[in-house]
Amino acid sequence: MEPLLIYKALSNETRCQIMQWLKNPENFFDEQPYLQQGLNFRIGVCVGDIQSKSGLAQSVISSYLSTMQKAGLLESERIGKWTYYRRNEKTIQQFAEYVQNKL
Repeated sequence: MEPLLIYKALSNETRCQIMQWLKNPENFFDEQPYLQQGLNFRIGVCVGDIQSKSGLAQSVISSYLSTMQKAGLLESERIGKWTYYRRNEKTIQQFAEYVQNKL
């Protein structure tokens, strides 16, 4: 875990929103299309759904998700032509402990 990468990743309002959305995706996204494909939110949320919710260009969201993944905040899984993102709770917990114990 590199705290500075995490701070940088979280320094953007939309990236913070994405972290909130992915914490409880059932509150922000429609799970029905996932269930129809035999999936659920444990796999993550599709990039297209995140992009639609944000209202930003797909290239911007892809860049944001990449930044967050490089910081260790997100994990991704590719199924077919779609990529799904979910929170990396282990890194988030380590970062929370770092903030509590070091700052």
